[in-house]
Amino acid sequence: MKNYVAVDIGASSGRVVLSHIEEEKIVTDEVHRFANGFIYKGGFHVWDVEYLFEEIMKALSYVKSRGVSECYLSIDTWGVDYVLLDSDEKRLREVVSYRDERTEGMMEKFFSSVSKKRIFELTGIQFLKFNTLYQLNTEEEDTKQSVSSILLIPDYLNFLLTGKMTNEITNLSTTQLMDVEGRRLNDFLLKKIDLTPELFKEPIEPGTYIGKMNEKLQEKYDTPKTHVYSTCSHDTASAVLGAVGKPNANWAFLSSGTWSLIGIEMERPIVNEKALSLGYSNERGINNTYRFLKNIIGMWAVQRIRKDWPVNYTFPEMVEQAKRNEHFKAFVDLNDKRFLNPVNMVEEIQVYCMETDQDCPKTLGEIVRTIYLSLAILYALSLEELEKITEEEIEAINIVGGGANNDYLNELTSYYSGCEVIVGPTEATIYGNLSAVMIGNGEFETVRDAREVIRKSNDIKTIKLYKDKTAQEDIEIFKEVTKYEQ
Repeated sequence: MKNYVAVDIGASSGRVVLSHIEEEKIVTDEVHRFANGFIYKGGFHVWDVEYLFEEIMKALSYVKSRGVSECYLSIDTWGVDYVLLDSDEKRLREVVSYRDERTEGMMEKFFSSVSKKRIFELTGIQFLKFNTLYQLNTEEEDTKQSVSSILLIPDYLNFLLTGKMTNEITNLSTTQLMDVEGRRLNDFLLKKIDLTPELFKEPIEPGTYIGKMNEKLQEKYDTPKTHVYSTCSHDTASAVLGAVGKPNANWAFLSSGTWSLIGIEMERPIVNEKALSLGYSNERGINNTYRFLKNIIGMWAVQRIRKDWPVNYTFPEMVEQAKRNEHFKAFVDLNDKRFLNPVNMVEEIQVYCMETDQDCPKTLGEIVRTIYLSLAILYALSLEELEKITEEEIEAINIVGGGANNDYLNELTSYYSGCEVIVGPTEATIYGNLSAVMIGNGEFETVRDAREVIRKSNDIKTIKLYKDKTAQEDIEIFKEVTKYEQ
């Protein structure tokens, strides 16, 4: 029996899961969970990557304590953030977080030298102010002169484990520095920010064997003999691989967490003015696929409401409060940058509703219902956009991630979209992370095979509600109030 270790690190926490295949199911066991978050240091908001590495090693020691002598490890994290290394393979400085304000206005400034349309034609990637392209453009010239290698976060952690430098393609594609097709970094864009493609390593595919963990680390931390593999190292790419979809049907995915990422898997990228104007992106997936998707601020709004509300409620309690206020309707465009990191989310939503001449939500239930209604309608509108762009009907949407636990939002999504909603797995990122390595290791022949085993390994349910006249009226009101354009 082969033992697999999946490391999944998000912006607020990380977890390490031990897994194996048994009776045609993927069996998982969480062995370690730890906090994550950026700190303010030296004038920037930065990640403590050495701490993350120590937590991975700690987890591996726990794996050994369970009787595992040999394992296959893979790491996924968020995208866009990077580590700068010098010629001695040492970190040049702290690793700045994408939420740092250093990129404020940088994207718009960059457009003065290269048009938005041109950048999209070259890369196919959506425009977010914290994309790696704009982060790197803020670096001082003396720093750029000292850089020998650039690794994204999971690539750096793999390097610390094995001593081998790689750039995994699903994460590298989020940088807005890769050609939309092929495997090359874009010379033109890199030249614009005074860097060269040679600073990056040849992109590798998910499921590629990187190497054995350093023996000195194994001895120091008392870990199993560890073989390090690349996976879909961008967490959304892993979540999409872990989605089960609807076999023999055209289905969309919705990775529901702090961010909501909604889209479809494609064999080819879609790079046209419609995709550009609507904020869609062509990020890489496993086996040369593309994740054609857009970002929507998701559970972040609810997380902030919980933080900013004077009384501490659990998330299930907040859902119950929303359900008790089904008479209340107000709508907000959660894509508006004002909701990215407001001083107070409660007040920001209330001000937005007053500015748009709507009833102002006052109670917790009214505010949370406003968020869930708005999210469900945004999902429905995004599905309409996907159908228009691809000219194909979408029969179902597979909701994965922590947000899949929210039955109320799932039902609203089915109601406003008229689509069948497939719920789960909630741990799609872990299953996708594992599956890429299992495919690379010969456990599964195809992605379809892996997804069938993932389906068997989880309690997958479906919701199908009828989209009635009232639902369509609400959508039209939402579009009018928010000035939403398709």
